[in-house]
Amino acid sequence: MKLQSKYFGQIDYDEEDIVTFSSGPFGFEEEHRFLLLPFEGSAGTLLCFQSVSTPALAFVAMDPFSLMPDYSPVLQPKELEELGVHDSQELAFYVLCVVKKPVSDSTVNLKCPVAIHPETRAARQVILEADSYEMRHPLAQFGMEEGAPC
Repeated sequence: MKLQSKYFGQIDYDEEDIVTFSSGPFGFEEEHRFLLLPFEGSAGTLLCFQSVSTPALAFVAMDPFSLMPDYSPVLQPKELEELGVHDSQELAFYVLCVVKKPVSDSTVNLKCPVAIHPETRAARQVILEADSYEMRHPLAQFGMEEGAPC
């Protein structure tokens, strides 16, 4: 299938590439189907959640472990059940990034990651109970400076 994406122009994708949210990302609950596309040159650490139904809608995301190797999101039992797993470590996690200029002023939301079941591609954005994560961690906190991939 073809899609006119926000950041990548026209792309081809297969139905099995789609990540499905039972309830869309916060503030976009009506959006359920996204493609997770890596930005060129980012080695898979900088990605885009591209809506399949609304081509102009895309979210910049990052691999939180590339920023904070000891990041340890723990989901609640109900969230784990909804995603079809028994442990948070069975899931892939991505954090949404608010890109600003300069890039060092950009922030990532470590408090509300997107959790994805790698096999079923089921996704859910969650709010972690851990107090150590915030909704607006500056990229500068992780040594990201102007010219960085975000």
